Amino acid sequence: MIKKRAGLSALAVLGATAIALTGCSSNGSGNGGDSGSTNASGIVTTNGSEPQNPLIPSNSTETGGGKIITSIFEGLISYDADGKPVNEVAKSIDTDDSKTYDITLNTNYTFTNGEKVTAESFTKAWNWAAQKSNAQGASYFFENIEGYSADEDSELTGLEVKSDDEFTVTLKSAQSDFPLSLGYSAFMPLPSSFYDDTKAFGENPVGNGPYKLDGEGAWTHNQSIKLVTNEDYAGKRKPKNGGLTITFYTTQDTAYADVQGGNLDVLDAIPDAAFATYKSDFPDSNVNQAAAIFQGFYLPYYLDHWKGEEGKLRREAVSMAINREQITDKIFDGTRTPAKDFTSPVIDGWSDDLEGADVLEYNPDEAKKLWAEANDIAPYDETLTISYNADGGHEAWVTAVTNSIANTLDIKAEGNAIPTFQEALDIQTQDKLTGGSRTGWQADYPSLYNFLGPTMGKGSSSNYARYDSAEYNELLAKGRSASSVEEGNKYFDQAQELLFQDLPEIPLWYSNVTGVWAPDNVTNVKFGWDSVPLYYDIEVTK
Repeated sequence: MIKKRAGLSALAVLGATAIALTGCSSNGSGNGGDSGSTNASGIVTTNGSEPQNPLIPSNSTETGGGKIITSIFEGLISYDADGKPVNEVAKSIDTDDSKTYDITLNTNYTFTNGEKVTAESFTKAWNWAAQKSNAQGASYFFENIEGYSADEDSELTGLEVKSDDEFTVTLKSAQSDFPLSLGYSAFMPLPSSFYDDTKAFGENPVGNGPYKLDGEGAWTHNQSIKLVTNEDYAGKRKPKNGGLTITFYTTQDTAYADVQGGNLDVLDAIPDAAFATYKSDFPDSNVNQAAAIFQGFYLPYYLDHWKGEEGKLRREAVSMAINREQITDKIFDGTRTPAKDFTSPVIDGWSDDLEGADVLEYNPDEAKKLWAEANDIAPYDETLTISYNADGGHEAWVTAVTNSIANTLDIKAEGNAIPTFQEALDIQTQDKLTGGSRTGWQADYPSLYNFLGPTMGKGSSSNYARYDSAEYNELLAKGRSASSVEEGNKYFDQAQELLFQDLPEIPLWYSNVTGVWAPDNVTNVKFGWDSVPLYYDIEVTK
């Protein structure tokens, strides 16, 4: 996928950045249904959530929009089921020094309006996304390209078009995992029509991926979006079906009932109430496998009691007041693993031996002691709340966590339900939380940095806790500019050890992807390293 020129080997590890995840489904193969009779024009139905923003790749930073963007756009690379990079629009990505990259393109990719995908389709899109005035949620992905500025509009001078089929990228500093990131949606190409009316484009995007919107009106807000196969798609993710309909469910329980009734083909998140029964409900069509998903919650620094020395003491106390082992066992029935860090064990370089990680252990006596010390600074007479989106199946664990905190610290603690994921994100984005909030991170690409930078780095769009540590940001910068992925991970480990002291996020557990599918409707169902089904591979048998 990525070639180092003679004498260099720092990128050799990139082809194996995620531990193999396959083979964990109950039936071993990930298949179900009658594979002998398939319908190539059949539509796969699955679950999703209303995108927070219009469907522009560089502003779709949450799972609802991301699931759609990766279906209708194709980047320089894609990722296979195990997280390994696969060349797509890129024919080659070459470098001598991990700082300047020469990218040549395959010439057979077009957008669904017939326009050819060229080098400028990428460079112009990246430049647009990087401009401060365009306020794109993923603009920080371009921060290491020469010319980028977070403070003002500035041309990405590190991008140079050599021809229709070749361009170079010059970074401010060496970044060994840069090629690996190029499968993320922020780096997708855009057609020239995008710039004519970006708002209209966001409602009816024109992509170059395996699927396309099913005409005008395909996206019914807060209900569903209908995609059909892009017959001119030139990539490796050739659909084995006729399209994809994503329904935006308000509860996972409803979605689960629809799969049971044969009215939904694939569900990628099991509701709490079905953890004990989903394997017997779907004995030959279920999956429970590791995925690159971190779950926790945070208490924003703009709130009283959660900053300075008082806040530091309270964060440690709250973390030690949570019985993670008991909750993952009783609530999740083995589909979660108590966290040992802020990333995910499926990412290459993960460690469960970081200094300070003992703050994640249940220690009620120490928790009470620290909370009392914080009360000596300023008494706490509030109710500690954790907000969560009610459409995501979080109520049971939030209740268990707040009960654990309340019982240990002898305070009032409870969940605060927000109806939808979109509304919950809006509250966080606008700094309107009155207490804590659940948080989670599904990796954009398989790298430790991708968990640490976007969620807690200064200026990152998903740093909703508003954490700002010069030391932490310096360690992130050193890790990104290291000569190899392994060398960079050493700095990222140091950054995590600092996080254990500050606790801008309180780690809870790692999520498995738990899913089911209707065996009479579909077959060849597989789930990727990032928990998203490989929709293009699904065959319809109904």
